[in-house]
Amino acid sequence: MNKISILIANYNNGRYFRDCYDSVISQSWENWEVIIVDDCSTDGSADLIKILIKEDNRFKFYQNKTNRGCGYSKKKCLDLATGEFCAFLDPDDALFDNAAESILKEFNRNQKIIAAYSKLIFCDKSLNPKAVFSKIKQIHNNRYFFNIPIQIHAFFVFKREAYLKTSGINPDLKNAVDQDLYLKLLETGDAKFVDEVLYKYRIHPDGISQHSSKQSVKESFARVIHETMQRREITSINGTPVPEVYTDAQDIYDMLNYQTKIHYRLMNKIKLHLSTISN
Repeated sequence: MNKISILIANYNNGRYFRDCYDSVISQSWENWEVIIVDDCSTDGSADLIKILIKEDNRFKFYQNKTNRGCGYSKKKCLDLATGEFCAFLDPDDALFDNAAESILKEFNRNQKIIAAYSKLIFCDKSLNPKAVFSKIKQIHNNRYFFNIPIQIHAFFVFKREAYLKTSGINPDLKNAVDQDLYLKLLETGDAKFVDEVLYKYRIHPDGISQHSSKQSVKESFARVIHETMQRREITSINGTPVPEVYTDAQDIYDMLNYQTKIHYRLMNKIKLHLSTISN
């Protein structure tokens, strides 16, 4: 049975961590470890987590010496992981009991893929389900795929050997860390969409991806896309030159506006359907 490393980068989510913890220990897949990196929380998270995981050697807890941000903490999680497969779980979210098992079965069915991801359901601050996020779809992976509009999200599981072929998570990123990871991993192979709701995404005022930081996330994602274009040696898109130096987020999004159009998305669906038939 393959081992999965569930990676948790925590900062001040002590009040929500119990749900996250309970969802992990309830997994039907038995071979797992949890790597927790706390980024110098100030809400007592560290003490709470230590009490919960006490004497359970499947959990490994680490704490940064100073507050370093999301990119640094998530990179450290991966540096410490030992499983053949890895997946991030936010400390204020939770998994369905069959999440790891359902995803890992997909890798057994298709050994060529390097990642698999599922549907998620939005929940309120008490983790009561509200609505399934309908935009998550099977992607058509190519060098012009930048996850715009959003089609890849949690629960995202990937082969650690694929991650080790990339330059790794940028430790200086404060936002768009997962987007950076997705785009780098997709340069090593394809990902499979598992059409099941396996992840509970909690919406609450303190969440890092909530309204107060949306502009910062948008800016970071644009920078990630620009770096991806450079890494993939894309010099122009539809006749528009890719800037040699990043200057403005809107310039990047304007170049990719065509990917939100119905015609482009329909053509991708056709290509995806044809590739499925040929396989």
